[in-house]
Amino acid sequence: MHKFLPYAWFKGKCVPFDEAKVSVATHALHYGTGAFGGMRAIPDPKDINTFLLFRPDKHAKRLCQSAKLLLTELKEEEVLRALNTFLKTNRPNKPIYLRPFVYTSDLGIAPRLHNIETDFLIYGLELGDYLSPEGVTCRFSSWTRQEDRSLPLRGKISGAYITSSLAKTEAVMSGFDEALLLNSHGKISEASGMNLFIVRDNILITPGVDQDILEGITRASVIEIAKRSGIKVIERPVDKSELLISDEVFLTGTAAKITPIRRLETTELNNKRPVMELLRQKLTAITEGRDNEYIDWISKVSMND
Repeated sequence: MHKFLPYAWFKGKCVPFDEAKVSVATHALHYGTGAFGGMRAIPDPKDINTFLLFRPDKHAKRLCQSAKLLLTELKEEEVLRALNTFLKTNRPNKPIYLRPFVYTSDLGIAPRLHNIETDFLIYGLELGDYLSPEGVTCRFSSWTRQEDRSLPLRGKISGAYITSSLAKTEAVMSGFDEALLLNSHGKISEASGMNLFIVRDNILITPGVDQDILEGITRASVIEIAKRSGIKVIERPVDKSELLISDEVFLTGTAAKITPIRRLETTELNNKRPVMELLRQKLTAITEGRDNEYIDWISKVSMND
């Protein structure tokens, strides 16, 4: 059962969560014409009156780019101001997940993106580990990741997540935790809502943006951390069979953070993951504001202002 924060950002202001409602005729509800983001925020371990946001500028930029793909103008400054007000109004005291969402709020029935009303909202909920940090089991999905020529995959478009939903449920109903989707060329794309990395001979490898992946912010952060740590990184196509012989296999995402894959279908994977563990420890220290090298990745929001 989710524990939602008491207030949502709705129609330009904070209102009680239960009052943030949309009509059953809302355009985005019927046509998937929305785009969302996902952000984590935690209490500052050094100051209980301060909250730490991980790379909010990057999240705001991606949300605005996603809105642009829906022919909607949303400014990064507007998103950041709303997030600030949202946090100060809710005053959370536990780690939370934030969901900003831009959507067509019109009540018309025509599937379109022109001459239509849009809006922007934020809600949040308390969230610990989305996936087990000890590792998850995965299967290859029978569903194929969409192509960018059919959907604008550079954005987190809500309608695109029907495939993720089908893949996730298929995996869980067949006894696994998560699904891996192949693209139309038969190469690994991503999981239902996470990017994928493998390690071979101490080289970090991940499918590139040409593999119909989402340009994940955690993915980009892991790549940069790895490079700064002296780890070679290659972005290239990854085959199914390559996962089975990799030294390490793991997933990344805002909700998932860094989560290892311990079994892929019937194959138990290597449980020694030195590269992943290094990256996970670094990312945890960064998000908690304990790594001065990456202090510019963290924004602080004081509850006392």
